[in-house]
Amino acid sequence: MNIKNTIDDAAAKLEKNYQSQGIFEMGVGDKMPNREEIINIINETRRVIFPGFFGPENTALVNLNSFAGTTLASIYEKLFRQIRVAFLYNKKKAVENVEALAEDIALKFISKLPEIQELLLKDTEAYLAGDPAAGSKEDIIFSYPGIYTIYVYRIAHILYELEVPYIPRIMTEHAHSKTGIDINPGAVIGEYFFIDHGTGIVIGETTNIGDHVKIYQGVTLGALSTMKGQELSGVKRHPTIEDNVVIYANTTVLGGNTVIGKNSVIAGNTFVTQSVPADTKVSAFMPELQIKKRN
Repeated sequence: MNIKNTIDDAAAKLEKNYQSQGIFEMGVGDKMPNREEIINIINETRRVIFPGFFGPENTALVNLNSFAGTTLASIYEKLFRQIRVAFLYNKKKAVENVEALAEDIALKFISKLPEIQELLLKDTEAYLAGDPAAGSKEDIIFSYPGIYTIYVYRIAHILYELEVPYIPRIMTEHAHSKTGIDINPGAVIGEYFFIDHGTGIVIGETTNIGDHVKIYQGVTLGALSTMKGQELSGVKRHPTIEDNVVIYANTTVLGGNTVIGKNSVIAGNTFVTQSVPADTKVSAFMPELQIKKRN
C-alpha cells in the first residue's frame, strides 16, 4: 500500500466530510470554548467553596477573605473570557454587546457562589445523615463522587439558567466522565440531595427534584421517548420527584407527566411510567429464586 496515496485519499475524504457537515468552518477570529480552561474554572471554584481541601492554602495561616477575593478574581477573568467566546461561537442566537453580557453573567455567577456553598454544605449534611459508612463531612467532601457531581451540577446550573451556550454541558459531562453520574445542568434539584454510591445515575434536563431526596446507583430519571428529537426541546420530558423521596438501585422513572409524591419509596429494579401518590411504597414482584443442592 502506498503511504502517500493512502494519506492523500483519507485527507480528501475528510475534507469532503468537513464541508458537508457545516460545523467545522469557522470565521476569521472565531474560536471554540476552551475545555481545559473550563475544567480549570471548575477546580478553582471548588477551591474557593471548600478552602483548604483542594489547594495548597493552609487556612490556619491564610487570610480567608483575601484568599476568597483573589481566587474569585481569577475565576471571574477566566469565566468572562470563556462566556464571551461561547456566545461569539454560537451561531444560533445573535447577541448584541457580547462584552457587557459576558461581564454581567460572570458577575452573577460569582455573586451566586455563597448560596451554592450553603447548598453544598446541606448536601454534605444529607450524606452524613444518610450513610453509616461516611466517617465525617471531610471524608464526604474529599472523596465521595456523588458530592463532586452535585457540586459541578450546581455551578453549571447557574450558567444554564443564564442561557450560556456550551459551558454548562461541558462542565457536567466532565463530572460524568469522572464519576459515571450524569446530571444534566438543566435539572432543578432542591436542598439536602443525596446520591448513594452513584455509578450509572442519569438525571435528565427537565427533571424536578425536591428537598431531602435520596437516590441510589443505576437510577434513571428519563424521558419516555425522544423520537421527535429537537421538536421536544424545551418540553417537560422528565419526571418530578417531590420532597423526602427515596429511589433505590437500578430503578427507572420516565415521563414528563410522572410525579413521585412526597415521602414515597420506590424499591429497586422498578420501572415507573405513571404518577405515584404521596406516602406510597412502590415495588415490583421479586423474581422467584430456585435454590438447588449441587450434586
